Amino acid sequence: MGKAGRVLKQVLETYGISQNKLAVTMGIERTVVYRWTHERTDPGGDTITLITAALNQLSSDAAQDFVNLYLGEIIQGEDKA
Repeated sequence: MGKAGRVLKQVLETYGISQNKLAVTMGIERTVVYRWTHERTDPGGDTITLITAALNQLSSDAAQDFVNLYLGEIIQGEDKA
């Protein structure tokens, strides 16, 4: 599966944010966040923005790290795709 789940898991661990706390903030089931962080499903593009907004409510630093880790190569012009 994709990079978004790996990055999200890393950010949640780094900032001590539980999957449940993110799920509650987003208004979704915790199992959805679990599936993302265990790379069973990938969040879509629209969902990435919702994840970022929810992280921003919980920790602006966590939201910034998520964006930097997920899109950093693209933002910096180093996309290797």
